[in-house]
Amino acid sequence: MIDLTVALIVFLFPLAYSPGPGNMFFAANGARFGLRATLPAHVGYHIATWIITVAIGLGFAAALERFPAVFVWLKWAGSAYVLYLAWRFFRAGAIEADGAARPASFADGVILLVLNPKAYAIIILMFSQFLDLTRPQGIAVVGWIATVFTLNNLVAFLTWTAIGNRIAALFRSQTSARRLNTGFGLILAGVALWMMSG
Repeated sequence: MIDLTVALIVFLFPLAYSPGPGNMFFAANGARFGLRATLPAHVGYHIATWIITVAIGLGFAAALERFPAVFVWLKWAGSAYVLYLAWRFFRAGAIEADGAARPASFADGVILLVLNPKAYAIIILMFSQFLDLTRPQGIAVVGWIATVFTLNNLVAFLTWTAIGNRIAALFRSQTSARRLNTGFGLILAGVALWMMSG
């Protein structure tokens, strides 16, 4: 199990720490609201990650292959949701002045994962590399892979959230906050377009 864990972490490192929908979502929210305020969204995202990863590992991937329209629907719905998040950043004012703004919730975290087809593709790729597909896998192995994957993502996303939070300390005035929010809005919009192209 140790060899599997080390190989899995090495495999996942560039996927988890490179900019993607989850990382950019949490970096933007960390910049806007701080690390502590993003914790409910982290919990929602990563509980959903673990459940969906186990489901895929136990056979959900086969169902997606039989019904490819579901994957297409997830791609467009996920892209639309990330565009909606980008729009919220475009409309945001100064970090301290906008009382109507709210940090991402537990439900936002769940929705982001459920509607993120790139996450499904990475999970399927991961299991294709780390499960012996010639024989049925026990729930213990699938559960372990799902746990390592989820914890690795959690560390990566907390890192991106902390980076966003540190960047935000430099952008407290109305003008600079608008620039920061516009920048994160553009990044999220770019991520949404990237999701559509996959």
